[in-house]
Amino acid sequence: MALVNKFQRMSRTLLGVATHYSKCKNNAPLSSFQTIRQTSTTQPLCEKQEISITFVKANGEKINAKGKEGDSILDIVVNNEIDLDGYGACEGTLTCSTCHLIFPKEVYDTLPDKPTDEELDMLDLAYELTDTSRLGCQIIMTKALDGIEVRVPSTLNDARA
Repeated sequence: MALVNKFQRMSRTLLGVATHYSKCKNNAPLSSFQTIRQTSTTQPLCEKQEISITFVKANGEKINAKGKEGDSILDIVVNNEIDLDGYGACEGTLTCSTCHLIFPKEVYDTLPDKPTDEELDMLDLAYELTDTSRLGCQIIMTKALDGIEVRVPSTLNDARA
């Protein structure tokens, strides 16, 4: 540890590193390993904000999960080891429709990206398709989507089969 501290002092001296540390937008101080040069014009990387989502299964069971801003809904299901039988079989490559989810109209209308032609083709093969259906692998979570509730169809169709 003494060697690390000595190296940090030397690098501050040699490289002109600021003796005070910048803060992220969430006001979390940066560690001593994340110091920046006085001449740096880039924003330091900050921890992504935690977001939550609730999955409502066909039987009414609700599953709450947390993820990070920038995660896809498929990432959240995988990272939280949520038991949605067959969900995300193609691992987000748009070759199946197993991550089909149904969004409330008010949430669907605020999703940042509209479905691509490839996503629409896969959705055409999904069971219980609605006007507010999307594939979870294509939805990237943002702060604006924090706390949403999505419905999981009762059956999945793996379009690869």
